Amino acid sequence: MPLKTLFLNPPSFENFDGGASSRWPATREIESYWYPVWLAYPAGMLEGSRLLDAPPHHISAEETIEIAKGYDFLVLFTSTPGWTGDQKLAEAIKRGNPAIKIAFVGPPVTTSPEKALNECAVIDFVCRREFDYSVVEFANGMPLDEILAISYRKDGQIVHNPDRPQIEKLDKPDMPWVTDIYARDLDVTKYNVPFLLHPYVSLYSTRGCPAQCTFCLWPQTLSGHAWRKRSTDDVAAEMAHAKKLFPHVKEFFFDDDTFNIQKARTIELCAKLKPLGLTWSCTSRVTTDRETLKAMREAGCRLLIVGFESGDPQILKNIKKGATVERARDFARDCHDLGLTIHGDFILGLPGETKESIRNTINFAKSLDVETIQVSIAHAYPGTEFYDYAKENGFIINGGKMVDEGGHQLAHIEYPGLPTEYVLEMVHRFYDEYYFRPKAAWRVVSKAIVNRDVGRLYVEAKAFLKLRAERNKMVKQGQRDRAAKSAPAVGAGV
Repeated sequence: MPLKTLFLNPPSFENFDGGASSRWPATREIESYWYPVWLAYPAGMLEGSRLLDAPPHHISAEETIEIAKGYDFLVLFTSTPGWTGDQKLAEAIKRGNPAIKIAFVGPPVTTSPEKALNECAVIDFVCRREFDYSVVEFANGMPLDEILAISYRKDGQIVHNPDRPQIEKLDKPDMPWVTDIYARDLDVTKYNVPFLLHPYVSLYSTRGCPAQCTFCLWPQTLSGHAWRKRSTDDVAAEMAHAKKLFPHVKEFFFDDDTFNIQKARTIELCAKLKPLGLTWSCTSRVTTDRETLKAMREAGCRLLIVGFESGDPQILKNIKKGATVERARDFARDCHDLGLTIHGDFILGLPGETKESIRNTINFAKSLDVETIQVSIAHAYPGTEFYDYAKENGFIINGGKMVDEGGHQLAHIEYPGLPTEYVLEMVHRFYDEYYFRPKAAWRVVSKAIVNRDVGRLYVEAKAFLKLRAERNKMVKQGQRDRAAKSAPAVGAGV
């Protein structure tokens, strides 16, 4: 029997969506949670394991510590914003269960394994990049010195074992179906994303992303740039199985980095999904052509999450997006024509950002007129090309602190002539200008009325306005602090 293993997406800030599937760890403007897909794979490979996703299930640190007393091995998925709290939690778990072995997984320990091991003495080892087989091998009794892609302490020194080749065989039985683990360990009604139907279930059909976006966390730290795909038969079979497992689920979401990047494979998969009669959504790049989008729509696709990022052509070049403003407009037009809904993601504060480029992005977003948007502050995560650029040029401020005491995003990149409080202020202006247009406001309200979901709209609006007020206070305080620093001292020049 393997070690009794607890796979943990840890409790953190209130409403913090920080690990195990979140590409942009933070407390959201509106409470939302993604599934811990990365943890679900190895959890399905070990008999007697449990996947504990604490944040959406509102399981406290105290409850987590108590639960961990019944396990031999803890696998904790950490994030850069959550690192300090995760470290303290692991120490508390170790005090409550001195015999437990602890492994940390996730981007921070991939990029800085020595830092993690030096800062947290209770960690027995960390896994670099994909960790599925590393933790399973340890739980099955393999010695540390034989496990690939891990780092650990030995005789007072930190040892880095050789890297592990990326996983190529993603179909069952080599890899489990994560939906089985959801049914076993999770309450799917606890997962909410404002622009997806509720309840929803998410999973992957591929791993890795060949795109070279400089800011993107996962391809540069966890999944890699090599694009690996499950067979369309395996994906379709899991979807048919999931439909039976979760008859109450209203939508399935393919959370791949680049779900539809290969036209032939996407059309082939759509042909196998169409007879299932499912409603599903996915991520998408703007380079997807109309024929592919049409096949997706006919197979039950409802919504696409699209990273537009910026409406400034030079910014898109700076971040190696591999897309143009013109192509984005054509893509959005095709989606509108075909009846596909778009949730657009935008980022303020990317390399080369100016007040003019921010204005370009706001105007661009309004011209696209997509259903919903998310406006994020640029975060330079360690291990990304963006981080190296910001560090080398001295653009990282405030010690690189990415979130406030509540886990909400902070601007930690500052360029000459572009104060951080201005970027924060423009996030609010972006939302205001976008959603307070009559057309956009009516679209949100009418949709809630038609779907009889006014209560959900009220809760989300209340949460957003609360955070907006808090950020406004932060902006004003930053402006006062900056003014105080620049003001001449009393008597200066006399």
